[in-house]
Amino acid sequence: MLKKFELEKNKTTVNTEFFGGLSSFLASFYIIIVNPAILSQAGLPFEAVSTATIMVAAISTILMGLYANNPIVLAPGMGLNAFFTFSVVIGDKIAPEVALGVVFWAGILFIVFSLFNFREKLMALIPLHLRFAISCGIGLFIAFIGFINGKVIIQHPATLVTMAPLSSVTITFFIALMITAILVIRKIKAALILGIILSLLLALPQGRLWGSDILVQWQGLWAWPDFSLLGKLNLKDSFTMALLPTTIAFMFTNLFDTISTLVGVSEAGNLLDKDGRPRNLKESLLVDAFATAISGVAGTSPTTSYIESAAGIHEGARTGLSSVFAGLCFLPFLFLSPLLSMFPLYSTAPILVIVGVFMLAPVTKINWKQIEIALPSFLAMALIPMTF
Repeated sequence: MLKKFELEKNKTTVNTEFFGGLSSFLASFYIIIVNPAILSQAGLPFEAVSTATIMVAAISTILMGLYANNPIVLAPGMGLNAFFTFSVVIGDKIAPEVALGVVFWAGILFIVFSLFNFREKLMALIPLHLRFAISCGIGLFIAFIGFINGKVIIQHPATLVTMAPLSSVTITFFIALMITAILVIRKIKAALILGIILSLLLALPQGRLWGSDILVQWQGLWAWPDFSLLGKLNLKDSFTMALLPTTIAFMFTNLFDTISTLVGVSEAGNLLDKDGRPRNLKESLLVDAFATAISGVAGTSPTTSYIESAAGIHEGARTGLSSVFAGLCFLPFLFLSPLLSMFPLYSTAPILVIVGVFMLAPVTKINWKQIEIALPSFLAMALIPMTF
């Protein structure tokens, strides 16, 4: 089995791959808490989404290792979960089960594009600056949601939104944001999950020692996995012309996100083929597409490749063995959904803001001096958060 990963050829060892996989898992672990927190706002049960998130992350990451032999972690994507919840379910008033069906069909469409090599032609049709702008717009949108969940931004009848009055809740949010940012700046491993835990600890006294709202409730330590969302997608009502634009939007966003991630981590780890392209690109895209399809079946938003995989590559991971190890790390948390559900939306708010910052990185690649590039880029960036 180990021969498949060509450890000697890639100048790595089982030990190196294990710690590389563990590092990638710790860098991506926050999604186990954040994804159910976001999708529960779409009316899906937290525990069931938690099970779906972990199950899909484990299966797709292990498959990435075994089939594509790449050290890449996959899990439900940030941005895609926000689009699922706030744009599709809440904004367009589409039933969650129908939205899960849309995710499935987006995965099938993604598989077709990957199998028949349409991706190069598709990428050529979308201007590069617009891809950058969409990523930035989604980053601003995620940060906006973070400020709302952190009780910093509230509704206002005159100005639509406004700053919330200073309170123990908002002060706690900014303290958690500042400390988490310091952890990230100092490149502390698993900085984001440490930030979530810190936010939880800071939120514990709310409503108990000070403040009126109790933010954290003890739900228990462990329970059997909740598979109630498995197979609950509505395939019939989601397969309509009316929902085709939504299906394509899921597929496009996931495709761009995946290719950007594969290019980024492959360059970082020199995981390139003889033509200078990401190694095993077709196989990696197929795994990502399959993962999106099973996301709809399991009960979560689309799955994508994680840029946090760079943490494992930085530790020396060079083969799919690290992905196998990372995928296995997800499995024990299937039984800890009560513990995970005690993390309120508030505890993930600072992380959403920081993830938003990460997603704004491509803004410097847009040529703002050319109005024909700047105007559509600005519209994409501004209207995504402003129109929710």
